[in-house]
Amino acid sequence: MPRLQLKPLAKYDFRTELTVRTTDLNYGGHLGNDRLLSLVHEARVAWLAEHSWSELDCAGVGLIMGDAGLVYQGEAFAGDRLVFEVGAAENSRTGFRLFFRVTRQDDSGPTPIALVENGMVCFDYQARKVTGLPPAVAAACVQAGTRWRQRPRFLCER
Repeated sequence: MPRLQLKPLAKYDFRTELTVRTTDLNYGGHLGNDRLLSLVHEARVAWLAEHSWSELDCAGVGLIMGDAGLVYQGEAFAGDRLVFEVGAAENSRTGFRLFFRVTRQDDSGPTPIALVENGMVCFDYQARKVTGLPPAVAAACVQAGTRWRQRPRFLCER
């Protein structure tokens, strides 16, 4: 079975720390995949707040998550302090991608936990339709220090 291949960015422009809670564990005793996506959501909201944006007002437009991909590199457990590095890149006419590198911090240094990508789509919640990417968001993608490349259209674009 082929596995999803994600590669880290050369540079991430934001970082935040979150602690794994007991309620984030699955039956295997480690961080559950659904909870990792919830923690990534928290990191995404923190990245947006750093730019004075929110998911409902990202430089004047709303955001919806069009897709998510994650590749596990290690386990995380209750009490672990995780660092979420976040970078924006690969902007298109109506969206962009957020890239996350998740590591566990301890005395021996960072241990890779996961690489995650979210495809974000600009959305007008009043008109209930996809809308254009604001210039300020496109500029944030450029500042991440990654090369721009055209992405395929999101499934929800018509």
